[in-house]
Amino acid sequence: MGESSASCGEELVQNVVVMRHGDRIDSAEPLWPLRADRPWDPPLTEDGKARAWNTGKKLRAPHLGFPIHRVVVSPFLRCLQTAGEVVTALCADGCDESGLLAAEFSGAVPIDPSRVKVSIEYGLCEALCRQAIRVDWVPTDGKWFPDVSELEALLPPGTVDHSVERVYQELPQWEEPLNDARQRYQNVILALANKYPNENLLLVTHGECVGVGVCAFLKGIEVFEVEFCAYSHLQRKIIFEDGKVCTAEGFNVLTVNGKTGISYYSS
Repeated sequence: MGESSASCGEELVQNVVVMRHGDRIDSAEPLWPLRADRPWDPPLTEDGKARAWNTGKKLRAPHLGFPIHRVVVSPFLRCLQTAGEVVTALCADGCDESGLLAAEFSGAVPIDPSRVKVSIEYGLCEALCRQAIRVDWVPTDGKWFPDVSELEALLPPGTVDHSVERVYQELPQWEEPLNDARQRYQNVILALANKYPNENLLLVTHGECVGVGVCAFLKGIEVFEVEFCAYSHLQRKIIFEDGKVCTAEGFNVLTVNGKTGISYYSS
């Protein structure tokens, strides 16, 4: 899908890329949560930011084979920071691909913010259960995040789509069963794809969701490893009639085992 538009009777191919955040600080510094005000919401390490930046460069159209039109991101800080690096790479302007690939950091890279739309989606958040978050890290007042406007301020200026209505209007409740979280991930991937059928999407989220982006659409597969900044790739054909979706095929999983940081086996 080269442009985010569709005409009458046209068949388009939609791509959905589901990506994990970069390296989180508590993985590199195990004692970090003990001194943190918000231990449930660790930021990226500097290596994590660099990994996200370099992955973002790989997700540009000349390397990926298609453009990303829209980025949808989990409200957790590590995902917002990852999205910030990736969106900067996707929107980079005024330099050729070789020059961009050579750039070690995103800070000085000029961007054209009109190239990508960005929004926050609660349905892409971490599984709110003990398997993913230690119970003694859970906020005692129940407030997981600041206001959405503060979260949006962490994203590259001019890229946020304020008109978006979120699929999930609020966060899941604490102690959501892990299987419920996995079903949520499958639901939100499909809902976002259906919400924007003539756009290619990048979903910046958590490892469990990236795994669901493979095993929910490729039966008989178990994902056993999702590296930082790993990503899965889903693709489907959509036929439009009178400007509306007439037929949408099921998603095909184009993720190659081990190639983009995801490892799986036949169950």
